[in-house]
Amino acid sequence: MIDLPKFKNKKLFEQAFIHRSYLNETKENLSSNERLEFLGDSIISFVVSKYLYNKYAKFDEGSLTNLRSLLVNTKTLAEIARELNFGNLLKLSKGEEESKGRENTSLLADSFEAFIGALFLDQEIEEVTKFITRVLLPRAEFYSSNKALKDIKSLLQEIIQAKKQLSPIYKVLKEEGPAHKKIFTVGAYEDKVLLGKGIGKSKQEAEKDAAKQALLILKSK
Repeated sequence: MIDLPKFKNKKLFEQAFIHRSYLNETKENLSSNERLEFLGDSIISFVVSKYLYNKYAKFDEGSLTNLRSLLVNTKTLAEIARELNFGNLLKLSKGEEESKGRENTSLLADSFEAFIGALFLDQEIEEVTKFITRVLLPRAEFYSSNKALKDIKSLLQEIIQAKKQLSPIYKVLKEEGPAHKKIFTVGAYEDKVLLGKGIGKSKQEAEKDAAKQALLILKSK
């Protein structure tokens, strides 16, 4: 298991795991992790972008963008949060607990972003970079060596068109959350057959995740 950095400010560490729903059920004067999440999102993008720019000197802008999106999307960040057992650290309302909030992909990704925001405020960019280098950046080599740099939706389209001369269709299956912070669930279809579902903070991110899941399913067949 990966050891977490030790915080100088324990309250910042705790705030990174406070979901807004918890505030309605406590008398403590606390703040949710949403502001930290906002900060962490930008910091992760910066650290990853700088790393990719320096490591992959021969990659063009499109390849760098695709690789970064694979590293910082909701699903990847949630996977890392699970590996770090962040679900056990979350402070949730009873309702979120009952709806399995500790396993929720979106909440886990948010907690990782909030943790990075808190770590930055506590220890500055050097420590953040060290941590992200340990837990996230090793995936870059895997993605870059497994044809992931080509747009994932283009790969799915090529495979489907080779079989049936059709293009995949993407449909929004569900929208959750407030207007400023929606989570989309999108389905990737071959004709009328659902191939894969994806989630993301934008329709585009959810479509890419759905295409990725569809490719995994087609590959397994």
